[in-house]
Amino acid sequence: MYESKPFFYGTGRRKSSVARVRLYEGTGSFTINGRDISEYFGLETLKLIARQALDLTGTTSQFDVVVTVAGGGVTGQAGAIRHGVARALLEFNAELRPELKKAGFLTRDPRMKERKKYGLKAARRAPQFSKR
Repeated sequence: MYESKPFFYGTGRRKSSVARVRLYEGTGSFTINGRDISEYFGLETLKLIARQALDLTGTTSQFDVVVTVAGGGVTGQAGAIRHGVARALLEFNAELRPELKKAGFLTRDPRMKERKKYGLKAARRAPQFSKR
């Protein structure tokens, strides 16, 4: 459907999720991994997070968003999509940078899962102590 149309591209990342976002001139459809956003995300908050950058800039009905996202859980994926959409919007119009930056949508969230350490059961969880 979109093969030959020009698009604006942005890569978004959060935790272990990576979202490849393409914005096409269109009517406002939002497709994630070949499925509609309502079908992909069950929670309304996740749909809201994914659309935040478009809502902030008022370009919701101006673009068709096509996303390929992989890795992580649904929350991480929603955050990655928001990051990717914000970057793609910058490619469309660099003047949107101040408001996207102020909202914090251009900043890559650096928080990752901490690695498990030897001698422990998890990253910080120590084995249960027994006095006797």
